[in-house]
Amino acid sequence: MNTAAANRAKLLGASAGISLLATWLFIQFSTPGGFNAVDGLRVILVAVSAFWLSWGALLGVAGLFYRPQGTGRVPLTPPLGRCAVVVPIYNEDPVATFSRIAAMSAGLSRLGLHEQFDFVVLSDTNSMDVAAEEVVWFDRLASQAKAQGHFFYRRRENNAGRKSGNIEDFIRRSGAAYTYAVILDADSLMSPETLVLLARRMDADPRLGLLQTVPKIIGARTFFGRAIQFSASYYSSIFARGITLVQGEQGPFWGHNAIVRMAAFAGNCGLPKLSGKPPFGGLILSHDYVEAALLARAGWKVQVDPEIEGSFEEGPENIIEYAKRDRRWCQGNLQHGRLLGAPGLHWWNRFTFLQGIMAYLGSPVWLAFLVGSIISEAMPRTSYITFSQQLTSSIAAWCLVGLITSLLVMPKLLIIAWGAASGENRKFGGTKAVFFSAITEIVFSSLIAPITLLMQSRSVFQVLFGIDGGWPATSRDERSLTLRQSWEASSWIVMAGALVLATAMALAPYLMVWLLPVIIPMGLSPLLIAYSSMVSDGRDGLLLMTAEEYSVAPAIDARDKVRNDWRTAYLEQGARS
Repeated sequence: MNTAAANRAKLLGASAGISLLATWLFIQFSTPGGFNAVDGLRVILVAVSAFWLSWGALLGVAGLFYRPQGTGRVPLTPPLGRCAVVVPIYNEDPVATFSRIAAMSAGLSRLGLHEQFDFVVLSDTNSMDVAAEEVVWFDRLASQAKAQGHFFYRRRENNAGRKSGNIEDFIRRSGAAYTYAVILDADSLMSPETLVLLARRMDADPRLGLLQTVPKIIGARTFFGRAIQFSASYYSSIFARGITLVQGEQGPFWGHNAIVRMAAFAGNCGLPKLSGKPPFGGLILSHDYVEAALLARAGWKVQVDPEIEGSFEEGPENIIEYAKRDRRWCQGNLQHGRLLGAPGLHWWNRFTFLQGIMAYLGSPVWLAFLVGSIISEAMPRTSYITFSQQLTSSIAAWCLVGLITSLLVMPKLLIIAWGAASGENRKFGGTKAVFFSAITEIVFSSLIAPITLLMQSRSVFQVLFGIDGGWPATSRDERSLTLRQSWEASSWIVMAGALVLATAMALAPYLMVWLLPVIIPMGLSPLLIAYSSMVSDGRDGLLLMTAEEYSVAPAIDARDKVRNDWRTAYLEQGARS
């Protein structure tokens, strides 16, 4: 058994053991007066939920004790082959997108390595106004003195296949001109050193088909955005180390901020059109995991390296925008259920598909458990409950709560302790600042958990009932929401909370102590959504500050300078006209 397989077996075994413990505690807690039909369903739901919760937590813990080897920097010398930096866009802000490209290109020119890199903008924009602006700002981008001839722009009239179809079309037409392709999103940013490092890593390993970075979220201004930004910046690399520990040569692809070997990608990653209609048929929505599985099936290495610095992206700034993006991912992940039996795939890639599916089915599983608990409590028990049984039940209940809480919180607390011991916390303002930021993020995540649970459950039910969510454009500039907007988006959650409250009061009043942490956030969802979308400068209280804010990366600084210069020139031009 190879190292990755052994690590998988250990973590899967530990997850199964914790799941069995949680299930046993639940049985002790929930059935002292007898066992009814609903209890059997609840036991299954607890076992499934505890396993996936344990799996995620153990990846974080394992990441503390593992650091990938051989991931250090390489000499900043010209790559052996040409590299296309591919930027698919769809109704994006052209100034923001093209200024990022300008900053990356200028950085490569500063290193004297721009000759090996071309920047290719693949537009699927269907707004004529935005398309006209793209042409104007691309002309400005392409006029840069040191890198002329290294910028290309193409806008498709027919958006077949969306992002993956646009990239596939580019590879079919122009892929032979390049050895590698760095695939970015419209909001992605990479330091020039990172672009060179990725290409040189591919040079060094001829079997490496895809190398995925772990991008840091930057630019968040709202409380919601800053909470996600802090969590991703502080915790993600450790959890990604856990993924690296078990991935072997069958790692993930997250669709952006990664480099692919062009010949491998072109030869193996053509995506089929699934039979039937969307949401389960038609085009494959979450194409990235499928492409990773196809590369691994063909014998190419697919790896993620959390130690690579200088890779950035932006995130949603409010819960509504997060839910819109999550709806698309939900449909794409559930669609992977049709690929679980695809021929020739490694079993680990199948497990990765299953893991992505459970990331969304987990919410309706918890919702079903909640509803089942109310129904079960209202059903008659078959025997009298003695004091001893009641005591055992209470002890088991609190042990179960402690176990679930530990799985949710303990990995984060261990990462804080590791950061204090390793000195990592100094990058985030010190252990005190990290601790209070982490507590803030944990409390906020707990408050919005019932809201996101219901939103994800609604997405799952929409997909299961055949409703296609499509591919809406990302509103990256949408930040603050009014209370009215929040109410319009979440009034159904308030009503659901009221229904749960009334039902529990009528059928299972003894459960209210357990249900209030769920019902209260549901009732306050418009306030939570609106408040968390307000612009929040963490510098005031040093909360939720990231390393990139304490010490601004040169790539971010360069991007900001170019963007500000461009917008100033645009305003001045408008004033003159």
